[in-house]
Amino acid sequence: MLQPLTVALLVASGLLGVLAVHHLVRRRLVDDPLIITGGVIELALLVQLVVGLAKASAIADGAERATFIAYLFTVLVVIPATIYISIKEKTQWAMAVVAGGALVVAILVARLQQVWSLNV
Repeated sequence: MLQPLTVALLVASGLLGVLAVHHLVRRRLVDDPLIITGGVIELALLVQLVVGLAKASAIADGAERATFIAYLFTVLVVIPATIYISIKEKTQWAMAVVAGGALVVAILVARLQQVWSLNV
């Protein structure tokens, strides 16, 4: 895996989480900076998907390889789902969903790196 990409994704998902909590505290709804941050994260996750799939054969254990690939695809769904929910939900708690989604992305990216490090 690409270590700089992993670090960038962790930082970006942290930024999205902080932005969402800021909106939650200020009782604001979803806005362009939040959507743009989510879009940038999603683009980086697509790059990670391509790189991860290209290098997945380096993982010898079939079960670990399957787990790795499942995480690669699962993490792609989280940000669009949380942004969609935050657009449809017109309460301040929609931002709590986005903050939770940012946390899930950070955990999945860290787990991807852990699976990669332990098996390559």
